[in-house]
Amino acid sequence: MSLQAPIASDHQLTRLLQIGVVLEEVVEARSHKHAQASDEPLDPAVAELLDHAVAESADHRQRLERLVEELNADTVPFDDIETLVEAQYETDEEFDGILYDQLCNEETAYKFYDDLIEAIETSEVEFSIDRERLLTVLKEIREEEAEGVEDVTELMEDHG
Repeated sequence: MSLQAPIASDHQLTRLLQIGVVLEEVVEARSHKHAQASDEPLDPAVAELLDHAVAESADHRQRLERLVEELNADTVPFDDIETLVEAQYETDEEFDGILYDQLCNEETAYKFYDDLIEAIETSEVEFSIDRERLLTVLKEIREEEAEGVEDVTELMEDHG
């Protein structure tokens, strides 16, 4: 499924929103894992950033889940994704740093929502949910992801 073309159906929109839910679940689980996995106490600013990322991703996930529910579909339960992230951390030997990972998560999410918004805006399909409300929710989430990129970048510069 590509975001390079306009969205052609409710089904395709649902699948893309479900991908967004999984993306938020991964960010939420990874941020939580970073906060818990460190053997040494985290810098207070980094700990605050991770706590904020966990809360924000949970909020984004819930907002996307409500949209998916309106399209009469289900999402992947958070516990399933958290288990997969846990397994990945047990096998990942090359950890590039908490802030770098968090920056990648924020940038990936921002790009996903930016592409999704464009695919919806260029679509001529009439969705079964309100297009303006859908776009409002997605634009708010995209803006919060952009702010997350800025927050992580500033923290990296402060610690660089």
